[in-house]
Amino acid sequence: MKKTKKINMFSFAKLQAIMEGLLGLLCGILYSFGGLFVDLLVSLGRVTSTETSGLGQGTLLAFGALIAMPVLLSITGFLLGIIQGLLFNFFAHRFGGFGLDIK
Repeated sequence: MKKTKKINMFSFAKLQAIMEGLLGLLCGILYSFGGLFVDLLVSLGRVTSTETSGLGQGTLLAFGALIAMPVLLSITGFLLGIIQGLLFNFFAHRFGGFGLDIK
């Protein structure tokens, strides 16, 4: 069993940014279809709204989430990856890291 005592924090931060970006894309897709669904219910008269019938600003904002959520979550994931990498290196140096069984 090998001990991991240090990680490259920028590599970890890039990995975190990619994973968070994919999560942001999934959330943006769900959010955009939710906004579209609500606007369609309003246009069909199933839900009351002060807007006119048809697709409204809610749908535009919801589809804007397809771009904003992945970008914001990627930036957040990168910054948190740097912090997590620094904390791991700090504590692993003092307490011995963790073991990996590598073949």
